Amino acid sequence: GEALEVNREVNCVTDFIHGCEDQLQKLKQQKEKGLLYGIPISIKDHINCKGHVSSGGMVKFLGQVKEEDSVIVQVLKHQGGIPFVKTNIPQTMINYDCSNLIFGQTLNPLNPQKSPGGSSGGEGALIAGGGSILGMGSDIAGSIRLPSSFCGLCGLKPTGNRISPPGSSAGDRPFVLAVAGVLGPMARDVDSLALCMKALLCQEMFQLDPSVPPIPFNEQVRLRDAPM
Repeated sequence: GEALEVNREVNCVTDFIHGCEDQLQKLKQQKEKGLLYGIPISIKDHINCKGHVSSGGMVKFLGQVKEEDSVIVQVLKHQGGIPFVKTNIPQTMINYDCSNLIFGQTLNPLNPQKSPGGSSGGEGALIAGGGSILGMGSDIAGSIRLPSSFCGLCGLKPTGNRISPPGSSAGDRPFVLAVAGVLGPMARDVDSLALCMKALLCQEMFQLDPSVPPIPFNEQVRLRDAPM
């Protein structure tokens, strides 16, 4: 409901992920609760979700419905998270605004005269507007950091190749660049980012994508510089 409300104001959602209610029912029957149990998670447009398109803001991709979830979506579900919406991006994603000819312009909920930043602008707008508490964006040259900054949020660009890429298989990488693009979390506080990273860096991801180094999250390193 909140997401719909925010979307009406700032136009940040491109698709609702069907099946998320069924997933919630399945989760309730599971004995083991994952680290993200019951948390609704918004997903940037280009991250593959079964039964949905990854448009990249381009008409040519609108007919290509994905047949399987990307590794990251599988891992989020494995940890009890519930991917529930896909969010808007600028066309091709190489941009720090957030508009395309299919879904239009996303506005900044803090000031509708301003851009939410990009390319994970739909994520920034939805989370800052109160429609999501945790989202997955991606960053090559600022695509998580810019919208997080513009929308007053926290975001993390992990080290390159720390998290499995957005495509359905490890070999399905949209860009091959000198600077690695990487998926990462966006939220309202640092603790949420840390929880998400801890949840993602698990055995499930390392098994599903053997190209990702199997290094779990290190809580000691995170807390090393924290004030006592």
